[in-house]
Amino acid sequence: MSEKQRTLAKEITLSGKGLHTGIKVDLTFRPAPANHGYKFCRTDLPGKPLIDALAEHVTDTSRGTTLVHNNASVSTIEHVLAALHGMQVDNALIEMNGPEAPIMGGASSSFVQAIKEAGITDLREERSYFTVKQKIAFSDEEHGVDLIVYPDDHFSVNVLIDYNSRILGNQYAILDSIKDFEEEISRSRTFVFFHELEPLFKMGLIKGGDLDNAIVILEREVEQAEIDRIAKLFNRPGISTHTAGILNNTELRYPNEPARHKLLDIMGDLALVGHPIKGKVVATRPGHYANTRLAKLMRQEMKKSLSKVNIPVYDPSLPPVLTLEDIKKRLPHRYPFLLVDKVISMDETTVIGIKNVTFNEHFFQGHFPSEPVMPGVLLVEALAQSGGLLILNNVEEPEKYSTYFLKIDKLKFRHKVVPGDTVILKMELIEPLRRGIVSMYGQAFVGNNLVVEGEMVAQVIKNK
Repeated sequence: MSEKQRTLAKEITLSGKGLHTGIKVDLTFRPAPANHGYKFCRTDLPGKPLIDALAEHVTDTSRGTTLVHNNASVSTIEHVLAALHGMQVDNALIEMNGPEAPIMGGASSSFVQAIKEAGITDLREERSYFTVKQKIAFSDEEHGVDLIVYPDDHFSVNVLIDYNSRILGNQYAILDSIKDFEEEISRSRTFVFFHELEPLFKMGLIKGGDLDNAIVILEREVEQAEIDRIAKLFNRPGISTHTAGILNNTELRYPNEPARHKLLDIMGDLALVGHPIKGKVVATRPGHYANTRLAKLMRQEMKKSLSKVNIPVYDPSLPPVLTLEDIKKRLPHRYPFLLVDKVISMDETTVIGIKNVTFNEHFFQGHFPSEPVMPGVLLVEALAQSGGLLILNNVEEPEKYSTYFLKIDKLKFRHKVVPGDTVILKMELIEPLRRGIVSMYGQAFVGNNLVVEGEMVAQVIKNK
């Protein structure tokens, strides 16, 4: 049975302070059309720039998730997105007149209540899921972090946290059905250890924090004077209990509330996949960095699936975007190693090049005399050169730079390439150029056949 996309029935506004900036922010949820997804709008900036809530725009995850797009940023947006994701709202415009989403009690429940008050309405278009076909995993062995999503017919999350804390212990949280999000997960508050408070405060963070929007965990007994000093920083004098446990004597809403909050964060960060998910997430010691890395991996798989469907069409009668002479001005390669004859399409994220393979290629003399086959390594090189053209197209004075590939991953050869073939070379950005490093996904086609695919990481360096 098909499901319809959903959006809000009307707009609604909430106000509060950002956790780290302490800036008062008005946040307005607005209805959005089908296939709009989640977008933030910074109404306080010139031009009111839009920020697509997608994993490739994540720039910082140190104390929350930050997005940067169109020269604008929004931070600590995970609780907002968790509410939309958990309430199965597919499309929404989120307007903010400040840089950080309001903390609103340290959970998603205030946003959930606002969504319910605004109402949810069905759209005509059908919901489009990202269905997990094979295991996708992110691991950080050094820190004992593992996030895996397995194929399944619905979305679910299992979380294990372990902070080597005698107060918290090992905690588990499970969401078997997204319909249980409001009741089981949305009210779970963020948590922080007592010994972290002062360093965070001195770093200029948690300016909007108080002891009502977080669970503060005291690992050991400390002197009352120390508690009074820290409480004064947050304008909360009068805290007298100093036994190990929950500092502010707030009763936990669930015995495993910290683990449930980590599950809430996963819900928010995985909203950055851009589609609802059918898959089972199993997370050990998750955090925003790991969550968003998993979201990026899932988006890569999504893009690959779309790319396999959208095979580039080559019409030799159309003029190229870059001729061979144009290519020679941008790449240092020359005979016998220039492996892109022309570029037929190029935008900010994708390039499509052409390599015409003839029997006169020098490598066919030895590979192989009786059965000529283009070496796989040269197919990869042809993709790399196409990717270099894409990267350098976004650099001023591209002739002064060179592109060096640092890593090739998940490389698969599907079909051989022989004399007479016309190879269509397609390279797409996985992540934009940052600090001279860029990630790309490449495919080469002959006709309707995918002959090679893989992921590549490159560095752009100015020539000496």
